[in-house]
Amino acid sequence: MERVRLHVNIDHIATLRQARGTRYPDPVAAASLCELAGADGITVHLREDRRHIQDRDVHVLRKTVRTLLNLEMAATREMVGIALDVKPDIVTLVPEKREEQTTEGGLALGDEAVREGLAAAISKLREGGIEVSLFIDPDPASVKLAGQLGADIVELHTGDYCNASRARCLLEIQRLAGAAVKAAGAGMKVAAGHGLDYPNTEAVAAIPVVEELNIGHAIIARAALVGLDQAVRDMIALIRVAAYS
Repeated sequence: MERVRLHVNIDHIATLRQARGTRYPDPVAAASLCELAGADGITVHLREDRRHIQDRDVHVLRKTVRTLLNLEMAATREMVGIALDVKPDIVTLVPEKREEQTTEGGLALGDEAVREGLAAAISKLREGGIEVSLFIDPDPASVKLAGQLGADIVELHTGDYCNASRARCLLEIQRLAGAAVKAAGAGMKVAAGHGLDYPNTEAVAAIPVVEELNIGHAIIARAALVGLDQAVRDMIALIRVAAYS
């Protein structure tokens, strides 16, 4: 059985760099190390406030990433313009608030104004030949609306599962699995991510229709102790076990 693909989010390499305003550590070098360790893709989030990844990083990564480049971004006119210029392989549209530490949940697809903005962004991005993923909560209504908007991919928000008590953990996995099956049945590819770590990733990777995981903070945190190459290989080993479980 083919294992779930691993896309490594390297935002927090840039977080370290920006903390001191230096030129290092370089996200471009980190991306190359991740690919050499077996990562199937590189993910970066270009935020409105540029708190970590910078515009130059995205442009250089487009020239150097040899696997697949996934650009996470808000559905704003500025970001759509950057994406059309850079031409990443995938754009993942995410909600974004300046005050949040990290993305707090899926897109509010129940909001008509949000859907209108997403529809316009999706149309432009697809015209530019870019696959579009929507970061959504794992519920049937969000999956249905994502399909209606024309998403190629949905990335299921795994935060509730990762933060769940032991008593709720199985319920959250079932919720993720149900949303994944519904999305796949609607013809969309299924990814998952947010908060995944070495102890909790295997159960998500074992959901049959999940094709891709986006994992960043946990890998970069482990890399500070064991090195980036080893941290990526450790995660791939977990995912490979899940493929045969």
